[in-house]
Amino acid sequence: MANDTGFTGAAKAWVKRQNGKGEIVQVAPDPAFSGAGQCYQLYTAFGQEPDGLGRILFDEQGYWIYDGDVLSIAEQEQLARFIMGHGGEW
Repeated sequence: MANDTGFTGAAKAWVKRQNGKGEIVQVAPDPAFSGAGQCYQLYTAFGQEPDGLGRILFDEQGYWIYDGDVLSIAEQEQLARFIMGHGGEW
């Protein structure tokens, strides 16, 4: 059965960064994504022009993959867990 990770608005997630500091990351559904599953763009949460941190794509079974080169594996896992734990909740 597919894991529903979908939500309609942007949310902010706290991520413990590899350098030991924490950062708030904005997670937003990608409106341009038209494939099966879900896609979420990741951005720095503050600033006039947020920096892109990549994106996380989920397939219909709930498996995910990170498309980017900024986040460590541990950081990617934190964001994937956040999305899966809050799907449809905000």
